[in-house]
Amino acid sequence: MRFYILKTMSQPLIPINIIVADRSYRLKIEPEDEEMVRSTIKFINEKIIDYKTNFAGKDMQDYVAMVLLWYATEQQKPTPELIAQTSSQEKLNKIEDLLDKILSGK
Repeated sequence: MRFYILKTMSQPLIPINIIVADRSYRLKIEPEDEEMVRSTIKFINEKIIDYKTNFAGKDMQDYVAMVLLWYATEQQKPTPELIAQTSSQEKLNKIEDLLDKILSGK
């Protein structure tokens, strides 16, 4: 996903208005990214409301910072796909080791 301030030559960008933490922002994005951007913004705003409801903070910046920290931490966790890929790779390595032993006569 790419955000642009200026129009690129590859595809016309569409302007959208979004609201994050009670502030309005105007973005220009590729048309195929609009649904994803709007879904992400909705999720972020819901998370901010959740933090406002459950945690003490002085102002909106505190809640935005909490959501940012939560989001960055979530990105560091391994995904189920990565776990499955790692498990599959380990199994393939074991099979390869067994084949090497058999072929080398050990």
